[in-house]
Order: sequence, then C-alpha cells, then structure tokens
Amino acid sequence: MRCHIRIARAASVLLSIALAASFTAAADTAREKWKPMTAESRPIVIAHRGASGYLPEHTLPAKALAHGMGADFLEQDIVLTKDAVPIVLHDILLDSTTDVATIFPDRARADGHFYAIDFSLAEIRRLRAHERRAPGRGDSSVFPARFPAGPGLSGVPTLAEEIRLVEGLNRSRGMHTGLYIELKAPQFHNAEGMDIARAVLDVLEKEGLSEAREHVFLQCFDPPTLKYLKNTLQTSLPLIQLIGDNSWGEDGGTDYDYLRSDEGLAEIARYADGIGPWIRQIYTGRDAEGKAAVTDLVARAHRANLLVHPFTFRRDALPPGISSYRELLDLFIGQIGVDGVFTDFPDLTVNYLESVTTP
Repeated sequence: MRCHIRIARAASVLLSIALAASFTAAADTAREKWKPMTAESRPIVIAHRGASGYLPEHTLPAKALAHGMGADFLEQDIVLTKDAVPIVLHDILLDSTTDVATIFPDRARADGHFYAIDFSLAEIRRLRAHERRAPGRGDSSVFPARFPAGPGLSGVPTLAEEIRLVEGLNRSRGMHTGLYIELKAPQFHNAEGMDIARAVLDVLEKEGLSEAREHVFLQCFDPPTLKYLKNTLQTSLPLIQLIGDNSWGEDGGTDYDYLRSDEGLAEIARYADGIGPWIRQIYTGRDAEGKAAVTDLVARAHRANLLVHPFTFRRDALPPGISSYRELLDLFIGQIGVDGVFTDFPDLTVNYLESVTTP
C-alpha cells in the first residue's frame, strides 16, 4: 500500500502563513509503502483536531489554519447526532467545548452531562463551539495560554462539511491534504442503536472518498470496530489501532497492555495498517544517567510491518524530562523513527522537518 502525498506550499494563506517544503527522512520497512510524492520518505504531520494549539479544536477555522500550515492530514473525531449524522466533535459529550448548557439548559441526562446523540443536527447547528474548558473551572481553558475560552466563534461541523472544506482548499491551493478520521466510542453508539462505522463510510462514499486509500485513514481505540470495518464492511481504507492506557476506560475495556505485546501487534497486523500509541508508551522519562528511556514498541511494531503514529505532541504540555518541543521531535523523529505524529502545533512540526531535511 502506498500513500502519496504531494506537499506544495502557497504564500499568504490564512493568517499570512506561508510554508514551502520538500521533506525527507530515513525510510524503514514499514514506511516505504507510504512514500510521499516528493520521492523520499518522511514522517507525516497529522493536525490533531486541527491547529488546536491556536484555535478551538475541531472548528472549521482550526482546520483551515492547519491546512495553511502544511499539515499532511487533518484529524476528525466523529460522533453521531440523534438523527445519525456524523459530526466532528472529540467527545460524545457537548459540555466542555460548546454552549449547550446555555442554549438547552434542560437537556442534560441524569448524570448532568449533555450527550451529542440526544440532539438533532438542527439543534446542534444552534450551538457555538469554543476553546475546551477545564471541568469545574468556569471559563478557564484546559491550556491557559491558548485561545480564550470565551463565547464560541463558529459552530460544530458535520463530517461532510469538513470534507468539502478540505477538498476545496486542496483544489484552490493545489494540495493533497488528507483526512484522518477517528470513530469515537463505537460501543456507546451501538448501545444507543447506532452504527457509527457504517455512518462514516456512507459519508465517505457520498463524497467520493470510500476508496481513497492515499487520502483517508480510519482510526479507533476499539479493536472489534476496526475488525468490523475490515472484515464485514470490507473497507479498503488504511486502519489504525489506537493504543491508550488501561486506566482511561476506553471502549469495552480493551487490554492495551496486550495490544503492545508481540502477540497483540501480530493480531493488529491482521486487521490494521498501523498503531497510534500514546507517546508515554514509547518515551517513559529519564533514566538514572539522565538519558531518555525509550521502549522497543516502535521497533517491534515496525517488525510487524505496522506504521507508528504516536499522539499527542504539544509544545505546552511536554512529557517529563523533555525541555523543548524540538527536543521532543528530535527524540521521536530523529532517533526513534516514527512514521508520523499527531500534533496540536502543525506549523512547528513542519518547520522542524524543513530544518532537518537534506536537500
């Protein structure tokens, strides 16, 4: 399988961001099949919820900014509305990133939360999306130095709307920026009588992207959902098994420790094309001598012919023992050799890759 990405930078696009790049990096066995059109392989830059280090996550402005910054892929987290429309929202809850409590104060469930699946698309369109707010801290942002967590400036987009934005920018800018879609909480949706996997594939088919193997990744924390996509729905799109921490309580109580084992990686390789591990499953801190302590997860995944796209790279939330964002990239890209990174700061990652590229 090959993922061909032609990177072309255009001047004065969105906030006067202009980037021109031709990226290279050392190719390895797992990465060779995903060479970009620049003829030499390099890690891909995945804009995590858009340019979320600068604008509210998963809003169309954040995606347009990430596109202008030169991200190779833009991430879309997907949940369903009451009328089964895929919308771009990180959580099954509307609480922390929209004004739902103001617009629909009486629509919370017994647990006090507002669930996207309880609202029709027409109702979702009445909401405004804002910077993620920290629980119990009023209007305070989770990341205080980011965009103010005030009134929302834009709405919650549907998956179809975001696809049209990306495709439109690709056309007007001469780009090939792709989609990196996560199916959120499929077991929750199943319990509510909704098939989120089929709903996402239906949208991709309507938008002419159901066979766009070079343009679309599908990712999920839930192994049964990825197997369902592969074996039952028979999608040809590349699939990524996300690997969280067992304490997170993701879909169905998945045993992520097992998935990181040799046996688990071998199983993943039978239904997926790569893994998306948490960065702390690769870098664990500093050893007694002050050296970066790194697991062998990436090497073992590559031996299983799996891509590795770790999450999440943040300038304002560096792992312990890492003093700068560049040091973090040096470690994961320059030393460990991952195949791509999820980042809130796509511009910094693109700039880094430009700085280390050999002409």
